[in-house]
Amino acid sequence: MTNIIVAFPKPENAKNIKKILLQNGFRADAVCTTGAQALQCANELGGGILVCGYRFADMIYTELYEYLPESFEMLLVAAPENCRSRDVKNLVCLATPLRVNELLQTVKMMEDTLTRRRKRAKRVPRERTEEEEALISAAKQLLTERNNLSEEEAHRYMQKRSMDNGTGMAETAQMILSLLT
Repeated sequence: MTNIIVAFPKPENAKNIKKILLQNGFRADAVCTTGAQALQCANELGGGILVCGYRFADMIYTELYEYLPESFEMLLVAAPENCRSRDVKNLVCLATPLRVNELLQTVKMMEDTLTRRRKRAKRVPRERTEEEEALISAAKQLLTERNNLSEEEAHRYMQKRSMDNGTGMAETAQMILSLLT
């Protein structure tokens, strides 16, 4: 489930949007009335969707967008003239008066986009540090010497143990080294 922050200067607007989202199966993690509160929640949650208004007491949406973590998408709810003349690219905007169906479809679309982005990011293997590479090499070498495995067999063994235990290769290598030495 995607984290959703609802931020509007008027608390009753924010609560109404949250209520609509909750009634339709979405989770609203926070309701904020200032840009600073929204940014604080966004930094704590790590990723999701920010549904917000155009202007807050402490900033306008462009400043909020600038400081928003990259793992967040912004859905601006504003007057039609503000939606047409917005200064920010890659921003989803819904014009007021807000239609519930449009809000729900847009949030669903944004949620799907975030899910695809997360899946794509998981597919990219992360780079190991030199220390992690050294641990893995040492564990492979120990397995080849003690168990008469080839380097490839030792690697496959470590991969399998890593997947079975739900740990990374470096952590598995550390466990092998601590058990066999």
